[in-house]
This record gives sequence, C-alpha cells and structure tokens, in this order.
Amino acid sequence: MTLAELPGDLPPMGGSVVDLTPREKAAIVVRLLLTYGAVPALTALPESKQTDLAVQLARMTPVDQDTVAAVVTEFADEIERIGLSFPTGLDGALGMLDGVISDGATARLREMAPGSFRGNPWDDISKADADRLVPYLENEATEVAAVILSKLNVSKAAEILGKLPGERSRRITYAISQTAGVSPTVVHRIGVSLAEQLEARPITAFDDGPVKRVGNILNYAQSSVRDDLLSGLDEDDKVFADDVRAAIFTFANIAERIAPRDVPRIQRDLDQEDLTLIVAGASGNDIGSVEFILENISKRMAENIRDDAKEKKDAPEDEIEAAMLRVVGVIRGLEAAGEIFFVAKEE
Repeated sequence: MTLAELPGDLPPMGGSVVDLTPREKAAIVVRLLLTYGAVPALTALPESKQTDLAVQLARMTPVDQDTVAAVVTEFADEIERIGLSFPTGLDGALGMLDGVISDGATARLREMAPGSFRGNPWDDISKADADRLVPYLENEATEVAAVILSKLNVSKAAEILGKLPGERSRRITYAISQTAGVSPTVVHRIGVSLAEQLEARPITAFDDGPVKRVGNILNYAQSSVRDDLLSGLDEDDKVFADDVRAAIFTFANIAERIAPRDVPRIQRDLDQEDLTLIVAGASGNDIGSVEFILENISKRMAENIRDDAKEKKDAPEDEIEAAMLRVVGVIRGLEAAGEIFFVAKEE
C-alpha cells in the first residue's frame, strides 16, 4: 500500500505541524500506514533508527485528525519533490550495482569499508552453501558455532552436522541447549562477523575448482588420451588423479549414474544414428551402458536400433567414439540445465 492508496476522506488540513519533531512526524506516518495494513520496510533502516522510532511510538499521545492530515500532506509533498533516491551506504550502492561492475571491483570496494555490513547478515549466511559454512563451524568456538547452526534452516543445519567430525558435531549440538540466554545483539554481531568473512573470500579467476575443470576436459577427450593423462597424473599426484576420476562422466558411467526414468528424456535429444553406431561397435565396459539405454526406451525403438546396427558392424572406431562423446555431451547438458540428475556414485 502506498500513500496514494490511503483513504481520500481524511479531514482537511487544519492542524499545525510546526511544533512536531521529525521523530513525531515519522511516528504518525508509520502508525497510519500500519493502521491501513501497509508494512513499511523499517528493517532497511539502521537498528539505531528502528529503536528510536519504537521509543517514539511508545511516547506518543493521541493526535487529532487535523494534525494527522497535515503530517500526511507534508510527507506526501516531500516525497513528490524527490527526483531520485540513492542507496544508503556502500553496501546499498553495491547492491544496486550487482552484476554491473566486476567481482574484482566489488572486492576492492568491500575492502575500502571493512565492518560496514548493513541489513540482516543472516539472510546472506542462509544462502551460502553448506560446504562453505563447514570450515567456519569447525574453527569457531563451540558456543559461536551453536548460535550459527541455530540460525540456519533445519535442513541446512542437518547437512552441516553431517559434514563435521562426530565429536565436533556432538559438542555443537549440546551447546545449542545453552543458547537460550544469548541476546539478539550478540547474535547479530556473530552474524555480521560471519557474513563479512564470507564476503571477504578471495575472487578467483575460475568458477570451478581444478578437479572439476580437469574432469570436464577429460570428459570430452578420446579414451586413449584420457587414460594416458590419468596414468601420468597417478605418478605426479595420486590423490588428485583419483579425485579427477571421480569427477569424470563417460559413456561407460551411464548405467551407474543415470536413473532409468531419465533415459526417455535423454533419448529425445539424441541422434538415433549415434545410438545405432554405438550399439554396433560398443565393447568392454561400454556394453553395459548400451544395454541399459535399450532396456529403458520403447521395445519397438530398441529393436529398430539393433536391426540397423547389424549393418554398421564395420564402422570405424573413431566414429563410434565420437558418437559416444556426443551422447555424453547431451547428458551433461541436460544435467547442467537441471532436467536430469546424476545418481550418486557408490563408494
């Protein structure tokens, strides 16, 4: 609800606002908005201003209708005279420029005004991934970690507990029982501190980590190239090589990583000629994925593909592998778009 939507039957201006303070006028406007069901965005104000307004509301005595009309008219005139409004503080400016300036510029501006975090820090914290929050709960004092966990939604809190060492999880869980007496001010300070630490994360040149980047590259490499590179990585860094293997999705992984219900969706985007080539020339571990696909599409289509494949038994190996890479590309595209989901690998 806006001021323009307030009832038009307010009494004509007859009172005087000369003797009213700005706080009293603000209290009258807020009280009037609340009376008619409007909810002003007071949380955007600094907490000191919110406190001052609440105190002023508590001190107010009844106000006559002429005075209310005069205050509203003055307030409306002030609003109409504003040509442009600007955000308050650096955080407000950065919010307005989000997506307009670079991440590097944003990081430098944050450094120019440390401790300037405004608004509700828990809104930003609740949006952070569980994996980002785990290190903070591992290193913070147990009591602080308990406060943080208590402010998160229950599903994310449970996910974080599952990622923490057992003893640490038990200590934090017990400490939650001791948080009843923590004041809102302390909770806010903890939130501000954590939110600022999350904001201070260094800007990196890549969106994904090295394991995922290497895995994505090898997903589209020929199997011989992929095997040679992984063998070389084994010699240089066995742990990294194993992590890359876990991140790779190849044609042979289809049977174990794709849910049967998603196969018809995948099949709609595939070139049937590619499936025919693959059925004709698949060998080794790839055969399991071929059978998996054929078992989860219509029997008539599967039979047609098998019949056509008989005529392509002599297809060159490089054509068959290229067809497999195209199928993998389609699957990864659907997964990235959220249309299908990979099944978690069994350890």
